[in-house]
Amino acid sequence: MANHDFHIALIVISLVSSINSIQSATFTLTNQCSYPVWTGLLSGASSPPLPTTGFVLDPSQSNSISIDSGWSGRIWGRTLCSTDSAGRFTCVTGDCGSGTVECNGGGAAPPATLAEFTLNGANGMDFYDVSLVDGYNLPMMVVPEGESGGNCNVTGCFVDLNKNCPAELKLTSSGSGSSSGDGGGESVACRSACEAFGDPMYCCSEGYSTPQTCNPTSYSEYFKTACPAAYSYAYDDGTSTFTCSSAGYVITFCPTPANSRKTTGAGQSAESSGSGSSAKAFGVSSVAVIAFIFTSVWRL
Repeated sequence: MANHDFHIALIVISLVSSINSIQSATFTLTNQCSYPVWTGLLSGASSPPLPTTGFVLDPSQSNSISIDSGWSGRIWGRTLCSTDSAGRFTCVTGDCGSGTVECNGGGAAPPATLAEFTLNGANGMDFYDVSLVDGYNLPMMVVPEGESGGNCNVTGCFVDLNKNCPAELKLTSSGSGSSSGDGGGESVACRSACEAFGDPMYCCSEGYSTPQTCNPTSYSEYFKTACPAAYSYAYDDGTSTFTCSSAGYVITFCPTPANSRKTTGAGQSAESSGSGSSAKAFGVSSVAVIAFIFTSVWRL
């Protein structure tokens, strides 16, 4: 009898494990921009495959996809896209180099605003952030929905950082950076200082590769002041990484300030706030350590 009960217990455990392994989260991508946005999706190593790696969202259009538990990866928006006479698809910002609407394993060419996820990570929690470490091309907001636990919070950046981007960081509509404040054309994206200058001090590399030696700069502070809940440089973990349990996620391009304030309950103006709420700081904790490992893997 005891042996029979033991086998039943094993079957139950196996069934529970199977159910957990096929759980999925719904990601809803919404475009509130006044122009089309072509999404890009990139899976991390050993992550389950996605049903799509890129698609277009016209203004006011949404698309929901189901992503398996255990997935990690990045989601971003591509802008100013077109197809040439040879049938090759390219974008001025966020291009993934595939030559098609589907990214097919290609990542975003910087500068690009990135939403980063690790689902069902440590203690079954989802870890997520919006990163401007690789620069910025358009506003983005991540909103958890239907969560059952965790330090869930809205995060992202709804400020247009292209308008006042420092001249030396501007990416113009011609696809090249502007070295001066005049005659450089319209700014369509704002590069990171690392991409613009290649200096280890800005890239957190070589002699600046630790949290103790890589500090915020005036350029990263431009991003952080406008968007306090988003990553601004490599070791900006404490105020930029959030966790949720059993949640779905709404990712909105060009979220309106009014909607952001309503969602978060904050009353800041679009000019003074990037996220509509103050981030929940984790401090130096296991969450920060895990987040550091997660972001470091992406930057290898």
